[in-house]
Amino acid sequence: MSYTALYRKWRPKGFEGVMGQEHIVKTLSNQIMANRIAHAYLFCGTRGTGKTSTAKIFAKAVNCETPVEGSPCNECSVCRTINENRSMNIIEIDAASNNGVDNIREIREEVKYTPTEGKYKVYIIDEVHMLSTGAFNALLKTLEEPPEHVIFILATTEPHKIPATILSRCQRYDFKRISIQTISDTLNFYMNEEHIDIEEKAIRYIAKVADGSMRDALSILDQCIAFYLGQEITIEKVLEVLGAVDTSIFINMIDAVKTKDAKKCMELTESVIMQGRDINQFIMDLINHLRNILVLKSVKDGMQILDMSKENIDEIKVQADRITEDELIYYIKVFSELEVKIKYSSRKRILLEVELMKLCQPSMDNSAMGLLERIKDLEEKMEKGVQIVQTQSTVTSKGPEEKNVPKMKPLSKAVPEDIKKAIKNWDKFVGHFSGIGKALIRDAKPTYMDDGLLYIVCKDDVGKKYLSQDEIMSKINDALQSIGNKQFDLKIIDADEYKMLSGGASAVKEEKVENDYGEIVAKVNLNVEIV
Repeated sequence: MSYTALYRKWRPKGFEGVMGQEHIVKTLSNQIMANRIAHAYLFCGTRGTGKTSTAKIFAKAVNCETPVEGSPCNECSVCRTINENRSMNIIEIDAASNNGVDNIREIREEVKYTPTEGKYKVYIIDEVHMLSTGAFNALLKTLEEPPEHVIFILATTEPHKIPATILSRCQRYDFKRISIQTISDTLNFYMNEEHIDIEEKAIRYIAKVADGSMRDALSILDQCIAFYLGQEITIEKVLEVLGAVDTSIFINMIDAVKTKDAKKCMELTESVIMQGRDINQFIMDLINHLRNILVLKSVKDGMQILDMSKENIDEIKVQADRITEDELIYYIKVFSELEVKIKYSSRKRILLEVELMKLCQPSMDNSAMGLLERIKDLEEKMEKGVQIVQTQSTVTSKGPEEKNVPKMKPLSKAVPEDIKKAIKNWDKFVGHFSGIGKALIRDAKPTYMDDGLLYIVCKDDVGKKYLSQDEIMSKINDALQSIGNKQFDLKIIDADEYKMLSGGASAVKEEKVENDYGEIVAKVNLNVEIV
């Protein structure tokens, strides 16, 4: 006899064998026991969650001569005939290949005839969303008022593609993704029955990769057993078959990115490629690794949420202490965007290496996040006592380089004294801050526009977003209050907004304050060299 795949061999024959769908099994069993069977059902859910298996069990149960608590007995003549695929009462139709009007017309003609044995003739239409518009219309009337001896069970992975007229005629049941724990327990049971040695870690990893699909888990397991026939299945062997990598690779990669070690990143990438690992899978697993670190850092009792071994959690906890939440979110964003770009690219390795280089050398990244990374990098070097030398001199506002920095209009005589005092003492005010905040506030300029507000004009949107945070705004107010002994009404704007607003501001007579705001320095070039 030819070999039978595990997912076929272990297809459940009763409701008790359907895993992870207790809410559906309970409802269908109660309907059979109470004889409240509907004429049309719609089973929705992702692949491998038990839609077709449940449909076959239900079709068997409604025809079973002696059902046991709503589940088929699998012993009567009707059950045996169905189990051996000899029953004329269970008609399975693949809508992907039988999706025309003529196929539905054949069904309409066949439903008139009573079943040869048992009570019901059950039509199971798989992937029903593939039916054409004409086929759906042809099915409508029959689906709404079928003969008493007919039951329709429609199964689909994409319920949003089914017309509302069909949905309204069916009882809908949504199949959930099966939990990792449930899949692991089920695989353990099957492997014990098959007398196959397999590590617990290997089973857990297969369950995780299956992404809620029992069929996917059994298919992966089947592949591993065939590859290592007669051997114990270990986590390393599963990783080998799937083209995945061990957790240590991810830990080393993130450490290399954190320390800006581009050479190490390239070496690790080379190692992944030479082992024949799939780059798409590597990036997805890397994102998942970053997510696990973020959960450990940000969520109370995060260890209970992570479905990982204690050894791996201990390793991740060590790395979590060396990295901030902001960095994690930034890395997740970068690699998530890379995952989308790389999906259809033929140069996957190059794209991966470019992103790693940009993370290791922030000067290559011109995005807002890249700019903040560069500022942070400079601050860390300054804290370590490394002297920073500016390689490009600043220019005045008249230069062509400073298109993002407007020249401030002279203040009118109507400027309130407290605001004028705050503007004159701006340099003292900047001294209240440190880190990124100090750098951004130093580059920002205060001004007044005759509306009672003290405006802080930032050079770009990055500064505006940072300074507009509630926590930073509160610090700014406290610092200003310590200088002027007054709480100011503040508004943070960027250079473009200032240009727009100052066009209508009433600057009557010119007056220069001690700081001489008629001349503003341009945006500072952040390209630096270490001496």
